[in-house]
Amino acid sequence: MDLDSLSILFIWTTIAIYAGAFVAYAFDLARRSEVSADARFERESALVGAGASGAPTVQDAKTPAKPRYVMARIGTTLTVIAFLLHLGATVMRGIAAERVPWANLYEFAMTGTLLIVFVYLLVLTRVDLRFLGTLITGLVVILMGTAGLSFYVGVVPLPDALKSVWLVIHVFVASLATAFFALAFGLSVLQLLQSRRERRLAEKAEKPGLKFMSTLPGAEKLEGMAFRFAIVGFIFWTFTLIAGAIWAQDAWGRYWGFDVKETWTFIVWVLYAGYIHARATRGWRGNPSAWLSIVGFSAVIFNFTIVNVFFKGLHAYSGLS
Repeated sequence: MDLDSLSILFIWTTIAIYAGAFVAYAFDLARRSEVSADARFERESALVGAGASGAPTVQDAKTPAKPRYVMARIGTTLTVIAFLLHLGATVMRGIAAERVPWANLYEFAMTGTLLIVFVYLLVLTRVDLRFLGTLITGLVVILMGTAGLSFYVGVVPLPDALKSVWLVIHVFVASLATAFFALAFGLSVLQLLQSRRERRLAEKAEKPGLKFMSTLPGAEKLEGMAFRFAIVGFIFWTFTLIAGAIWAQDAWGRYWGFDVKETWTFIVWVLYAGYIHARATRGWRGNPSAWLSIVGFSAVIFNFTIVNVFFKGLHAYSGLS
């Protein structure tokens, strides 16, 4: 078995373990729903007890124990194991190709999802975002599975235009930007759900929303975290745009040519620039802010899938015939 074949084996093993992590994180959300329901029952019981006796009950004096989210820990452990296998598969592909492993769509998906998980795990060392695990691992499983089934190509020599140091810099930074955008996307989705729940609570609706959302940060905090991740991603994306123009000058003798890939890269930049500007200076916050973040990430995925596969141009390096 050569290194590329071993890399493929590692990739599918990785996908299976990420799927296991997704299931564990999903059970964690279910457990959070139980914790939320139990806490609500205890509050109501305490109020009834206080009303009947005219004085606070013993239950009122107790400090509720901090919930232990065991399934979240299992999900994170599986994610770490999958990440290590993922890293091994990516390194083996690079060794087999004798170059960096992001020269076609399959390899970019491999490296891009690796960086999404890396950034997620890195952030976990500072901030508890395990509630985001279901979205992150689910997204990675979908992207890696699609790449493995539809985008795989064998190791082939690089086209002349890709034989540049900018292949290392430009594409890696674009992948890193995508990782931060992915986290902002996940937080924005949760922000919309939390905002709906908070609105229904204000309206005193009987069913305010998904129960596990009560164990998550408020919509405003989720929005703030998404905004910070989007800013970091935007900085990297800006560098990607500039580096791409310099590389285009070296490869084709012009900085900009309105090639479809260049145009969509600029569209993504405009969407996130608009999102950051509108939220920072126009006070356009709340749900409109979240939707802009989601639209921006959708454009990123469109740029790296649909544009690469179905649109022809100077950047047609998907490797697919």
